[in-house]
Amino acid sequence: MAADRTKLLRGVPLFADLDRRELNEVGSSLRERTFAAGDTVLSEGHAGVGFFVIVDGEATVTVRGEERTKLGAGDYFGEIALITGSERTATVTADSDLSCLALTSWEFRPLVEQNGTIAWKLLSALAKKLPRREQLAT
Repeated sequence: MAADRTKLLRGVPLFADLDRRELNEVGSSLRERTFAAGDTVLSEGHAGVGFFVIVDGEATVTVRGEERTKLGAGDYFGEIALITGSERTATVTADSDLSCLALTSWEFRPLVEQNGTIAWKLLSALAKKLPRREQLAT
């Protein structure tokens, strides 16, 4: 199971520069979460405290009620809220039964605070992502 979590995390740009040991540390903090078809996983405008990687199933992302994209196995969402706790910029709804690995900010923060290398790599990844994210929001 640890190898599967490491593989999933490696596919997430936020974690792509982490080495195997660092990915294992992050992966050990992940918790399994399931949602039934039709469940709202997170809601636009609500406070965000965590990050999700889809293991199995499909979901739809909407912004202001308009569909933006479909998500499936290996896709992820909520990575900015993992660090900032900011309000959600979209709603994610399970289209089918959805199995995810989730990481809350209160589980993630101590790991980052105790490991400067992980913190620096995440900061670099976020710096690369933010300009792209702002382009999508306009």
